[in-house]
Amino acid sequence: MKEIQGFTHYSFFTEMSELATKNGSFDLSLGLPDFDIDERLKFFLKEAADLDTHHYEPLAGNPLLVRNIINFNLKRRNSISLKPNEVTIVPCATFALYTALKSILNQGDEVVIIQPSYYTYAPSVVMNGGIPVYYDLEYDFTIDWDKFKTCITEKTKAIIINSPQNPTGKVWKQNDWKQLYELISNQEIYLISEEIYDTYCFDEAEHYSSFIHPELRKRTFCIFSFGKMFHTSGWKVSYMLASEELTALFRSHQQYISYSANAPAQYALAKYLEIFDPSENKAVMQRKRDIFNQLIKETPLYIEQEAEGSVFQIVNFRDVSKTMTDVEFSKWLTIDKRVACLPLSAFYNSRQNSDYIRFSFAKKDDVIIQALEHLRKNL
Repeated sequence: MKEIQGFTHYSFFTEMSELATKNGSFDLSLGLPDFDIDERLKFFLKEAADLDTHHYEPLAGNPLLVRNIINFNLKRRNSISLKPNEVTIVPCATFALYTALKSILNQGDEVVIIQPSYYTYAPSVVMNGGIPVYYDLEYDFTIDWDKFKTCITEKTKAIIINSPQNPTGKVWKQNDWKQLYELISNQEIYLISEEIYDTYCFDEAEHYSSFIHPELRKRTFCIFSFGKMFHTSGWKVSYMLASEELTALFRSHQQYISYSANAPAQYALAKYLEIFDPSENKAVMQRKRDIFNQLIKETPLYIEQEAEGSVFQIVNFRDVSKTMTDVEFSKWLTIDKRVACLPLSAFYNSRQNSDYIRFSFAKKDDVIIQALEHLRKNL
């Protein structure tokens, strides 16, 4: 296995999906949708192919896309007012995370990572000369701010936030950002705020971006994903918000790594943003969450907290097995019971076990229904 300064390249995510394919299982392990994209997106992409959109776009991105991102964020419920030089089009969220860290880290700087978290965070820190410092969420996946404070030292240079969060489905509230700012207001600490599931906040939860906070926006790289919004991850187009000063710093590195993103897709996304209704996005995904959560009540698996956002639901499996680790249970469920999931411990740096597994409900309704009906009969 390839190692990055002590970090083993983690292939468990793809391994579980491959297990699902091999065993003919219902694959609810990964957040990759199995349903089609909006036909209008296809139309705009075909339109792009007939236009002069086959060369590099500017470093900042397609001007129409930048303009429409500004309009989209201004119209949303918790609106964000933006200047053109605060928006950068990037190939993907992982690229934005890596390049933002490259823009601010010096050798030995510490970066706080809130666990459970996506597996790319720590390697991105390490590859940029930083040192990951881990904070584990409480049993109910909330932050104990007194404990969180102990993770911050004079060496802390950045904190990585993810809201709505993968895998827990938690959504940061306005007060969370206020509490965070109070902890770091007297220190030069930057935020990498990954908000890629921003259009999937359910029930009473609302997306409140770090970029709305008047002081935090000065020190935040705020990352969004068209791949997650529109189920077009293969198009490789996302965007990042940052102050003009941080944007200039980011682009000084970006120009040597990727320069620009997929040009035809940028045009198609720009046109689609003009007609996109985020409330429809939310309604579709919330319905899928509700179908999943209602049907799982008919199995021995149980939900302690409904996902407030994202496309994932954490489920407790201890009524089925008291002895298996979450990794063992996930493999057993995938191979023997033919429904694939992921163990929560996969989202920690060094944890070997937990009481939880993660399912994705970003699937066709009939796949969710058939998978849960299968578990009802076989668990």
